[in-house]
Amino acid sequence: MEPILRQIYIEVLHGHQKEVVTGVKSALSLGISSHSILNDAMISAMQEVGRLFVAGEYYVPEMLVAARAMQSGMTALKPYLSEPEAHPSGKVAIGTVSGDYHDIGKNLVKLMLEGSGFEVIDLGVNVKPQAFLSAVTTYRVDILAMSALITTTMQNMRPVIELLEKSGLRRQVKVLVGGAPLTEDFARRIGADAYAGDAGRAVIVAKELLSMQHSAPAVEL
Repeated sequence: MEPILRQIYIEVLHGHQKEVVTGVKSALSLGISSHSILNDAMISAMQEVGRLFVAGEYYVPEMLVAARAMQSGMTALKPYLSEPEAHPSGKVAIGTVSGDYHDIGKNLVKLMLEGSGFEVIDLGVNVKPQAFLSAVTTYRVDILAMSALITTTMQNMRPVIELLEKSGLRRQVKVLVGGAPLTEDFARRIGADAYAGDAGRAVIVAKELLSMQHSAPAVEL
């Protein structure tokens, strides 16, 4: 790896926003391709952040500052990227389900996904089933991610999947669910494709889902 790319990698890892932007500009001035800066330095750094978080070596604050540093670097790099390079990993629509106004977990997952190269459409909180459905058709997303932070609202995930099934769109999108009260067993029972227990795992699972374009939901009720 070029020394400047290694430096950008380290600055993203440590969450140094100004240094990441400076590094990106320096790398571009040296003639290093935007593709290499994005993939070899920034995205690889965010993958390491996710690994460290899953391993318990990084916590939410470290993950947040790293993701923000990545976003700052992307802002500087984006004018030099082609559209496929800007969003190489796929497109995700994410929202907190109907009746639930918690957004901290959702926002952290959004930051991590964006930092790992996904294009993310944030639907916000208290998202009704029809709004999730509209996001699938409007934005042609690869993954629909739903979050719930309390036990009473986690039950509102299944109606979204039922609506996708009734509309004939279920096979066109992968469904990823997460949130404090959820479990893998719950995800299977409602017919989701996958469950992620934290933001670091969400990125790993999202990448796995993209490689399963022709697979069926995990379990149907």
